[in-house]
Amino acid sequence: MPAALAARIAPAPALDAGWLADRAVAALVDEALLTPKPGLVDRRGSGAHADLDLDAMLRSARALHPTFAAIAARAAGERPGPALRADLAAVGREGERAMLAATGGSNAHRGAIWGLGLLVAGAAMDPSRPDPAAIAARAAAVARHPDRLAPDPRSNGARACARYGVAGARGEAASGFPHVVAVGLPALRRARGRGAPEDGARLDALLAIMGSLEDTCLLHRGGRAALEATRLGARRALAEGGASSPRGRRELLRLDAALLALNASPGGSADCLAAVLFLDRLSTPGRMRPARP
Repeated sequence: MPAALAARIAPAPALDAGWLADRAVAALVDEALLTPKPGLVDRRGSGAHADLDLDAMLRSARALHPTFAAIAARAAGERPGPALRADLAAVGREGERAMLAATGGSNAHRGAIWGLGLLVAGAAMDPSRPDPAAIAARAAAVARHPDRLAPDPRSNGARACARYGVAGARGEAASGFPHVVAVGLPALRRARGRGAPEDGARLDALLAIMGSLEDTCLLHRGGRAALEATRLGARRALAEGGASSPRGRRELLRLDAALLALNASPGGSADCLAAVLFLDRLSTPGRMRPARP
């Protein structure tokens, strides 16, 4: 990390940056371990990702702990502004390098470094207001500032945004993470309220996100056909009772088979689910301990 940037990163006395980083990593671990996830890496195998497996996902999550801690430390007590945005982007690019080193060059969590990193910053900016909407609003205020030092933005996601006219991860963040705060998190809590087991509730949250999000990972790998098949299949699984019901689980597995046949993965939805789990942990302290990566 550049010395000038490191000199500006000093945790506020009331904030434990490592505590936030623990919870961010736990959210990534919980998302990776959740099984069965349509088209995604989980305990069963690599899904539609020939270059990733569960061990690589867990290595990547562990490798990002220093990144999330540095983001929390830099954002502690700060207000949104171009300097904060630039510094967080620099830390995020260091995180990408750590991720690629941990996975042997595979992209396990680039989207999560962006989205979850912003939410870590949003939480650190005002720890006295840990409600999800407030955290997301602070994160969005940071995301709306441009990163003047960003490299050429021709990533797979950026190309999908340009080709299909969708907002992508940057638009999701700038809008206040609506698929996290207004879709995934309520679905998680509704499922718990119905008595669903925790894994079933988390899968229902993922399905709710998949049924709504214009996921650029799906668009990049399978075009509109993959996106529409995913949305329809996810909605059908929820309509049949969700992941905890026999009929809903059958539809979830049918969707999984369809995505594998298309070689398509809802990676953006998975990133949103990790963000849901992070915000849920912060807003319901003591409900569950962080996973051990």
